[in-house]
Amino acid sequence: MFFAYVPPPHFEPRLKTRQGKVAELRLELNSGGKKDKNYAGKKIALKKIVANMTMSNNDMVALFPDIIGCMHLQSLEIKKMCFLYLVNYARSRPEMAVKAIPLLEQDLEDHNPLVRALTLRTISYIHVREFVEATVPLVKKSLRDSDPYVRKTAAFCVAKLYDHDRHMVEQSDLIERLNSLLRDDNPTVVASALAGLMDIWERSDAIKLTIDYKNASKMVAILADCSEWGQTYILEALMSYVPQDSGEALLLAERISPRLSHSNSSVVLTCIRVILYLMNYIADEKQNTALCKKLSPPLVTLLAKGPEVQYLALRNALLILQRRPDVLRNDIRVFFCKYNDPIYVKVTKLELIFMLANEKNIDEVLTELREYATEIDVHFVRKAVRAIGKLAIKIEPAAQRCINLLLELVATKVTYIVQEATVVIRNIFRKYPDQYESIIGTLCEHLDSLDEPEAKAAMVWVIGQYADRIENSDALLEDFLYSFAEEPVEVQLALLTATVKLFIQRPTKGQELVPKVLKWATEETDNPDLRDRAYMYWRLLSTDMNAAKQIVMGEKPAITAESERLDPATLEEMCLNVGTLATIYLKPVQTVFRSARPRRLQDSPALQKHNTVAFGETQKSISMFGRGGQPNDIDVRTRTATSANGGQGNMGQAVNDADAYFSGVGNQQMAAMRIDQGDDLFGGNSGGHAAGYVVSAHAPQTVLQPAQGEGKNGDLLLL
Repeated sequence: MFFAYVPPPHFEPRLKTRQGKVAELRLELNSGGKKDKNYAGKKIALKKIVANMTMSNNDMVALFPDIIGCMHLQSLEIKKMCFLYLVNYARSRPEMAVKAIPLLEQDLEDHNPLVRALTLRTISYIHVREFVEATVPLVKKSLRDSDPYVRKTAAFCVAKLYDHDRHMVEQSDLIERLNSLLRDDNPTVVASALAGLMDIWERSDAIKLTIDYKNASKMVAILADCSEWGQTYILEALMSYVPQDSGEALLLAERISPRLSHSNSSVVLTCIRVILYLMNYIADEKQNTALCKKLSPPLVTLLAKGPEVQYLALRNALLILQRRPDVLRNDIRVFFCKYNDPIYVKVTKLELIFMLANEKNIDEVLTELREYATEIDVHFVRKAVRAIGKLAIKIEPAAQRCINLLLELVATKVTYIVQEATVVIRNIFRKYPDQYESIIGTLCEHLDSLDEPEAKAAMVWVIGQYADRIENSDALLEDFLYSFAEEPVEVQLALLTATVKLFIQRPTKGQELVPKVLKWATEETDNPDLRDRAYMYWRLLSTDMNAAKQIVMGEKPAITAESERLDPATLEEMCLNVGTLATIYLKPVQTVFRSARPRRLQDSPALQKHNTVAFGETQKSISMFGRGGQPNDIDVRTRTATSANGGQGNMGQAVNDADAYFSGVGNQQMAAMRIDQGDDLFGGNSGGHAAGYVVSAHAPQTVLQPAQGEGKNGDLLLL
């Protein structure tokens, strides 16, 4: 018995195969004849072919001979579509594409300059050896064309040819011919020639682009007659001009300053870049201040554009403020966030608000930040709370007002606000030790709200640092230690350090916790950082209690609230790239564009040497965008510094004792500690060896207060 498959009624087999579709398009392309005087049928067929080509239908390559057959038709619309097809498929079928070269050469003799320019642009785009070789004489001829549009196109084609085959271009006289276009009567041609030369200079190490004051002055003179892109090209080229005199730099900056009011954001940002560059060669600080005032309005105007342009302007403003603080000094209100700003714009505005905040406007800023901290966007609320804490550190007279606002926000009992406030209050304690301790009780009331590692670590640090002033500090730490094994390493490190601080300040309260925590950290963890720190604490406590106190509770490097700054070399390079993608990432240009040429200020008699101190060379900062890490409670550099300063005890003796343990010299002390047997951690079963530190539960408790001068600065915040 045989069964036949009967398709359902709605099913229709495909009647057109791909080959059938190509054949149908070929038929449409070749139809019409003399009746179709306007080539309407061919235009429709070509549009279908371009549509299929755009959708990556490689079957259209079979129509190559038919497309070449249409290239002779005197229709600009048809030529555009044929040239588009040629550019798309020439590299996949070079043997067919070569047949189009004679037709392209004929089109370069066309009376219409648009056809000549379009043909020249097409032939220079095709990266096939025959096309590249054929393009050179055609470009040489077009550079002398009577029409400026063709000359402009030829200028760009030289740069395109250089990208295809730099050696061939360097051996020819194309670059010299392109250079001669700088004396052209048409401003657009001059701007295009500059753009081509700049592109070649960016790609070549052998070519040097130099512009003297006379040429720079001529370029500035034609700015007003150029299109917006031509103005951008000329301003870009001015970055290669090295002023030899302060007066020249000032005059040039004044002459290009009207471009700051241009409607095109690219022209504005490029003009700002050139003025910032020229300011490095202006000796008169009053003139520099006047130029800075001119830079503020265009940056503010850019904030009225779309969010993408706003973000670009804001990122560049962050950069400019680091180099020229006078810019935007009195414009803080324009950076207040709007309800419909995207989050990336809001966060950048927030950092600018922090940078511009001072004693005069702090009340206005705090009122604004209070509003931000009650928004629904959790990420933005966290940034706002962190900004309030940073302002408390930055502006000391306003610290109390900032703390009151933080406490007001903590009272809302919103979990993520409480956690972020805990982190910033820890930093405030580091900046102002022995002050504002009354808020510790408020923090302790919200321990149940802490579930994020950074917030937990911050609270644990507060408990450990002020263990002698928190009555139930041992009980609070014990609550955190209940889940020690499940906590992240960041919290485990904080708990380890806080427990040691508790023992140092209140031995009878911490003597039961310390052995337990040290055992967990050395025997039940796989993290080498945690284990090494535990062993270090172990040996330190077993050797010299005074040294342990001076190291663990000693003075730490100062903490500041300045936002992250770039080092001077990177900042200089960034200011020479204002308006580019590199300024969005605040990374050196070669990090963003691998083949880009790094820019540096060229030496000149007019160059002003700036003694800019790299922020972070002497102290670390809190990052608004980073999530701060665990305090570095033990730092060899800190220990060395305190030893050199004197008055902190015999650090060298403590170091020598530790070395003795590692080298095996201190065998008796190691035996007293009984590390490998798990006996009493501090020598309880050591048989009378005096090396271990024995804590007696019956002895009166000694509260170890910090010595005079200790604790004046907070711990170094690791970023």
